[in-house]
Amino acid sequence: MRPRTLDDYIGQRHLVGEGAVLRRMIDAGRVSSFILWGPPGVGKTTLAQIIANRLETPFYTLSAVTSGVKDVRDVIEKAQKGRFFNEASPILFIDEIHRFSKSQQDSLLGAVERGIVTLIGATTENPSFEVIRPLLSRCQLYVLKPLEKDDLLQLLQRAVTTDVVLRERHIELKETDALLRFSGGDARKLLNILELVVEAESADVVITDELVVARLQQNPLAYDKDGEMHYDIISAFIKSIRGSDPDAALYWLARMIEGGEDPKFIARRLVISAAEDIGLANPNALLLANTAFDVVQKIGWPEGRIPLAEATVYLATSPKSNSAYLGIDAALDLVRRTGNQPVPLPIRNAPTQLMKDLGYHDGYKYPHDYPGHFTPQQYLPDALTGERLWHAQQSPSEQKLYERMVAYWGERYKE
Repeated sequence: MRPRTLDDYIGQRHLVGEGAVLRRMIDAGRVSSFILWGPPGVGKTTLAQIIANRLETPFYTLSAVTSGVKDVRDVIEKAQKGRFFNEASPILFIDEIHRFSKSQQDSLLGAVERGIVTLIGATTENPSFEVIRPLLSRCQLYVLKPLEKDDLLQLLQRAVTTDVVLRERHIELKETDALLRFSGGDARKLLNILELVVEAESADVVITDELVVARLQQNPLAYDKDGEMHYDIISAFIKSIRGSDPDAALYWLARMIEGGEDPKFIARRLVISAAEDIGLANPNALLLANTAFDVVQKIGWPEGRIPLAEATVYLATSPKSNSAYLGIDAALDLVRRTGNQPVPLPIRNAPTQLMKDLGYHDGYKYPHDYPGHFTPQQYLPDALTGERLWHAQQSPSEQKLYERMVAYWGERYKE
């Protein structure tokens, strides 16, 4: 079922459709080195092979799982010896290039830079994290998307009508929702599921959602706890909480639970979100998130989903403030810009007589000795007096804190 030409290639119209960037390069007969980044089963390897066939140039393949530096050098040497003058550079396709070590990637640099080979890399991981910068700067990056519903339906129809084995089984695609849902936009997985379902039937096959679910027994969700989707989904989860959308937050929580995510990882992120995004607008959020963390560690799955859901909904529906988060970042920036400013003498510790003689602690006003347990005095270094780092935001509980500061410090805290 692997297509041989761009006309048979399904999906990625933004790259290979009429007038698209890769299509123009291929039609012109010259391609520069590039990396294809996308989830599994969207056509990265197939696209590289189509390009090699179209350009009629030598095509070398290495797998980052099984190849070492010596294999890379051997291929480069073959490419250099077998190339004729003015002929297009041989193509070196490296599958799962993100698995190459730094030294393996370094061994490619010279050949790519001198045009000895045209590198096509394929990766399911973010190249900015997994590919060394010198190599990445010598390659274009093209992002492949999960196949859309229409693409998958076209692929299914082609499989049941043109595959030499499947077309003999007289397959009727009566319902396709389960097939598409379980495939997750992965063409390879879709065809594997189709094959599994068909092989389990003895006569003509009528594909229904019920049949597919019965054969699979479970939903093989695409969720790699160490991969790109792991970070994308936790990002969506936290942003949904920050954006006060409990429905979306619960959805992404469910995606992580079904994908087998570590419950402690989810709980840690809830604690961070409570401090960063809810903050002083509702200080109880941090207490609840921390309690959920403790409970999840004690009870684990499947019951752990309940306190996680409780904390998720509470955080998503709480008022939001990031004033403490912004305040500490502003303070860190101030420290980095101004260095080690001396502590004012009145608020220094004076455990010895010598320190007392030098004026340590001299003039300190003990706030509890004054009405309202407050009296003005200088706490910041001399060079930083009057600096404002914490700025209150609009929430009822934080407004009360702000009003207290104005009552204590007057003009300094008036916005």
